[in-house]
Amino acid sequence: MHPFAFTRAVDVQDALRTASATPAAKFIAGGTNLVDLMKETVERPAHLIDITHLPFKSIDATASGGLRIGALVTNATLANDERVLARYPLLANAILAGASPQLRNAATTGGNLLQRTRCYYFYDVGTPCNKRRPGQGCGALHGQNRIHAILGTSEHCIATHPSDMCVALAALEAQVHVIGPKGERTIAFADFHRLPGDRPDLDTTLAPGELVTAVELPAEGFAANHSYLKLRDRLSYAFALVSVAAALRLDGSQIAAARIALGGVAHKPWRVEAAEQQLIGATPGADAFDGAARTLLAGARGFGHNDFKIELARRAITRALLQAAAGAPQSIIDKRIG
Repeated sequence: MHPFAFTRAVDVQDALRTASATPAAKFIAGGTNLVDLMKETVERPAHLIDITHLPFKSIDATASGGLRIGALVTNATLANDERVLARYPLLANAILAGASPQLRNAATTGGNLLQRTRCYYFYDVGTPCNKRRPGQGCGALHGQNRIHAILGTSEHCIATHPSDMCVALAALEAQVHVIGPKGERTIAFADFHRLPGDRPDLDTTLAPGELVTAVELPAEGFAANHSYLKLRDRLSYAFALVSVAAALRLDGSQIAAARIALGGVAHKPWRVEAAEQQLIGATPGADAFDGAARTLLAGARGFGHNDFKIELARRAITRALLQAAAGAPQSIIDKRIG
């Protein structure tokens, strides 16, 4: 680990001033990803700004009927909040499908949004990686790429975003509140994370020095018909090969609204509006859901070791939607697929 300065921000403006004065500074809260990256010398911040004393630790009702989740709310607190469990169980289940209880006790909402890929080549500083250092090349393209992306890739990067929570937030159409040197702004969740393009080192659309302050959930949480299905190599403490956040609103025997987001398959949570729209007015069933899955996966491409993900994702989407339609979400305790 390289030497670095450390200061504790006394308020938001103090944090922003310090970040502006030190371009190589990083904000730190739970540190469950950043500290690991520093130990591996993947990240080498010159200055850490501790933001754990800032006033972002509450979950509050909004005037529009949703919830505003402070950036410093821990994953454990969020997943076990009674309002979240009752109104946004898709989000609670996604969080509980990730990491371990110890990590969820420390990891924060804002940090979860900003965690970086678990690509082998990104973590190994002895191998080429355009995400770690642009221009080096992508070792995964022709290397060991079993866990890598099948959608939204570029010749520069095929890494995936690792978050479970973000897949559910994408399906729920959350918004991200940030503050920076130019003031406050709100970012639609679909626009928060980037595809790699020719700058895979940029994970998000945050401007330099901006700080995530909160995530806002809309009023509709799809509490009655939802499922978070996570497929992985082992049943606990493993990142998704494919995950699906499925949410439906039913009107009698027809689908009135649909949301589908995928994890483990792209550089960001993956949604395709056309796949959701084709379900509107349809009768829930395997044929309709398989059709939506095929639309969602249009253009999917494997890179050898991860070719299996395309078929795995198609089946997972169909299964998650069947679970959601039946009001029988995937169990987070008994992880056998229902």
